[in-house]
Amino acid sequence: MTVDPAHELHTLIDLIRYGASRFNAAGLSFGHSYDNALDEATHLVLHTLQLPPDLGPAYGQARLLASEKAAILQLFERRIAERLPVAYLTGEAWFAGLSFKSDARALVPRSPIAELILSGFEPWLGGRPVHRALDLCAGSGCIAIAMGHYNPGWQVHGTDISDDALALAAENKAHLHADNVEFIKSDLFAGLSGAHYDLIVSNPPYVTNAETDALPQEYSYEPELGLRAGDDGLDLVLKILRDAPLHLSQEGLLICEVGESEHALAQLLPDVEFAWIEFKVGQMGVFALECSELIVHHPRIRELADARS
Repeated sequence: MTVDPAHELHTLIDLIRYGASRFNAAGLSFGHSYDNALDEATHLVLHTLQLPPDLGPAYGQARLLASEKAAILQLFERRIAERLPVAYLTGEAWFAGLSFKSDARALVPRSPIAELILSGFEPWLGGRPVHRALDLCAGSGCIAIAMGHYNPGWQVHGTDISDDALALAAENKAHLHADNVEFIKSDLFAGLSGAHYDLIVSNPPYVTNAETDALPQEYSYEPELGLRAGDDGLDLVLKILRDAPLHLSQEGLLICEVGESEHALAQLLPDVEFAWIEFKVGQMGVFALECSELIVHHPRIRELADARS
């Protein structure tokens, strides 16, 4: 007689270990907030039990009710069968220490920019004051809302071209009481005529056509609008570089994520002094650039950006 292995699972640790083993055996792809099976299994277990993500290890031996175990195992099976990102299964993603609603209206929050927000964007700001900040291509609103949450004195705008994404961002704003954050529909800077900011932060689409076509199934649930960005991944980034000086204060700073398109950008603009940011795990394709540097190289940037129109 075949024995259901689930009958031998009793504790939190049992379920987490079992889920991670199943995920690895199924060949799942990891990249939506987590980069490994163990963290994904942990998220599913703790979320289902309504426990905090920083739960102490002493609770690992806590025994589960049969109904709790059944609910967790059901999520494990859906993760394997449907290849849904964990955040879409739970409806929740953690970013910069905050819980955001997450669904297929926008990309799952996962930018390394969270680390910059928690560090106050230092040393890149160099102590300069920020009164107005912009999150360009805001998606779920996680960057804008996190900036506003940790900097209550800032006035923060978040923009996106997608009505679906803006609706999700509005729900997250209400959920996290981000009263100093406003979301605006805009195609990049098009809807921000006359607006100026001390800090512009952007995590725009930057995945190449070839990479987008080859992404694992998990990514097919996310809006392609938030991923695909041309043959080299720079179609939107070049336009951001071109137009940012019109919306930055004189001492303003641009921080932008370009991921694996970092190398293509450096080759296109070898004379631009991009400051590639080192994170705790190393470089992750995020640069800081002063407004003055953008102005110096504006003719070449404009030439490249205009050719993409």
